[in-house]
Amino acid sequence: MGETSKDVLSLLTQLMPGFLTAWVVYGLTTYTKPAQFERVVQALIFSFIVNALVAILEIILLFSGRYIQLGIWNRSTELIASASIAFIFGIVLSFFMTNDAFFSLARRLRLTSRTPYPSEWYAAFKIKPPRALARYVVLHLEGSRRISGYPIEWPTEPSSGHFRLTDAAWLNDDNVETPLKNDDSILIAAKQVEMVEFLKDIEEMSNDSKTT
Repeated sequence: MGETSKDVLSLLTQLMPGFLTAWVVYGLTTYTKPAQFERVVQALIFSFIVNALVAILEIILLFSGRYIQLGIWNRSTELIASASIAFIFGIVLSFFMTNDAFFSLARRLRLTSRTPYPSEWYAAFKIKPPRALARYVVLHLEGSRRISGYPIEWPTEPSSGHFRLTDAAWLNDDNVETPLKNDDSILIAAKQVEMVEFLKDIEEMSNDSKTT
């Protein structure tokens, strides 16, 4: 029984860098946490990458130590290096998972057709057209009601969460706006939304009018 406990503790210790990376990633991004087994697999992969980076760092520092003495590489140093690299690795992953920098390059190189976002729903709100500072939306609600505004926040999936709109206005059947002048923003439950329209920005509409 004692040996089994030691083995489990040793395994958890080896996986801690991976769990730390995953904790940072899911704390900074909108991705839904996977099932427990998948999280363990992710921790294994992250731990392998972190351990490889720690090994590379050790080689570099030991080589540098021939010329500049920075300190002693021991178990404590390795633990601090492992935790630091796991934390930084999580931040780097979060950066590429919340913007399209890497995937846009990969798509141009035809390596993938995917985006880094957790769903097409989320990507539709996140991605803006070139040169557009803001993209307004029209939410079609239950009861044939419509409201337009700029989405500051939106749910990661259409079945739960809330939209937070600023510069909002109710629309009637003739598309006449009734602005919510006294409101800084308004929350709309996602379950009340039946359809979402993404409006063209002013520059796109002016270009279309010139073309026609």
